[in-house]
Amino acid sequence: MTFHSNGLSEFSSEFLRHEPCNNCGSSDANSIYTDGHTYCFACHHWEGGDNNTHQMKHVHLQGAAQRLQKRGLSEKTCQLYKIYREGDLLRFYYFTNDGVLQGAKIKTKDKIFKYEGTSTDTLFGQHLFPSTGRRIVITEGELDAASCYESMPSWPMVSLPHGAAAAKKDLQKQIPLLQGYEEICLFFDSDEAGRKATEEASSILPPGKVTIARMEAYKDPSEALQKGDAQLIREAIWNAKPYRPDGIVEGKNLLELITTPNKPCDYEYPFHGLQNKLRGIRYGELTTITAGSGTGKSSFCRELAANLLSSGEKVGYLALEESNRRTALGLMSSVIGKPLHLEEYDRKELEDAYHATIAKWNLFLFDGFGSFDPDVIYNRIEYLATGLETRVVFLDHLSILMSGLDGDERRMIDTTMTKLRSLVERTGIAMFLVSHLRRTQKDINHEEGARVTLGQLRGSAAIAQLSDAVIALERDQQAKPERSLTTVRVLKNRYSGETGIACNLDYDLSTCRFIEHEVEEEFNPATDF
Repeated sequence: MTFHSNGLSEFSSEFLRHEPCNNCGSSDANSIYTDGHTYCFACHHWEGGDNNTHQMKHVHLQGAAQRLQKRGLSEKTCQLYKIYREGDLLRFYYFTNDGVLQGAKIKTKDKIFKYEGTSTDTLFGQHLFPSTGRRIVITEGELDAASCYESMPSWPMVSLPHGAAAAKKDLQKQIPLLQGYEEICLFFDSDEAGRKATEEASSILPPGKVTIARMEAYKDPSEALQKGDAQLIREAIWNAKPYRPDGIVEGKNLLELITTPNKPCDYEYPFHGLQNKLRGIRYGELTTITAGSGTGKSSFCRELAANLLSSGEKVGYLALEESNRRTALGLMSSVIGKPLHLEEYDRKELEDAYHATIAKWNLFLFDGFGSFDPDVIYNRIEYLATGLETRVVFLDHLSILMSGLDGDERRMIDTTMTKLRSLVERTGIAMFLVSHLRRTQKDINHEEGARVTLGQLRGSAAIAQLSDAVIALERDQQAKPERSLTTVRVLKNRYSGETGIACNLDYDLSTCRFIEHEVEEEFNPATDF
């Protein structure tokens, strides 16, 4: 049976249906025909049906080994690998691991392939080499393996029987063989299919043994040998790089990263006590701000954001439970010193405030009130970071982001925090995330000034685990004005480890500003006498 490049057969059998391929794992590339044979358009694997089984069982050597001058292959190499020429045909003979002839892949001058004999799981050339050794090189095609051997005689050079599409599956069958070698060098084509096959195959091979050979100048070893560049083939194999999956970095490559001076911080907090504890705001960190309901989390965030905007920073502000008008007026109020969102101001006064603040700021808001699809929020944050080069993002708040989802709250928060952490790492932004607390089991709740702990973060331990810093605000909302200070407590500080009370803040509603008060040291009779 002959298969052309378009996948059509010369036999009169007709196509019936597509099915999964057991050889390469494709879900629908395997074609079933009326005579019972199958052909996979992904990995080019063919199996005979009932009507032609007899012609699959008998194969014998035809043609002879010849020097393939155009390919740069000697007669000796062709004889070793049993690459025989017969007229315009090239035959690549496949053997069992014991050296028993099983079949032949046949290539015409028009690059049409067919297979005769019985299919075998072995790699092309596998029977020629021992089952243990220093290094084995695996290429995509038969001519590539022969080209490598021509360049480095006596080294084990083999190739995939079904090409790049089935590389993972073919090599899985040969794990026992490959475990006997100290190094498994994958030398696949430099095109996209070859790189994908390299990644897939490397993931299932014995850890620590896989190396990757590359040639940027040529598509594959056969092309390099045709150009007379055997030296480049040797160098590619000698200089093959150890395979490391994404995310693994060798410490020896960190010299530049470690020795490049970093600023202590990118921006300072506007409150001295908080600055002393956290040592500043840094890009690439996720900071969670938490407090009881109505304690001032949003006002605190607006104060931080306004300070950053006034310093020239680009800020993205996603306030999911308030309108952009309320957010904008709140940010302006913090700088102007008037409660623009509470009292009636004429248009001229509001315009002046706008031109003194927002018109000069690099501020981006999210116009999606009532739309809380988390995937949309992730997408918009990534756009802010990569498309608009925004370096600081405020997300207020986590609970409302979860409100559009159904399912277990803890799992949803775990997933969301993981995605937000990944966003911060990938884009390098500084993110301030507002999170609510669950109710205390004590008589005093958070709205009455109860102390906040990490264990009280709502829903999941992932909030604390994945945050670089956690800032808690504590205030008794029912206390007399002179005693209604907000205690700012650092619950987590990955940067320096310093935690505890940072400062006390008094919020002046008439100016929409926080006034900082130093923390009074507690009296300790053991040391203060």
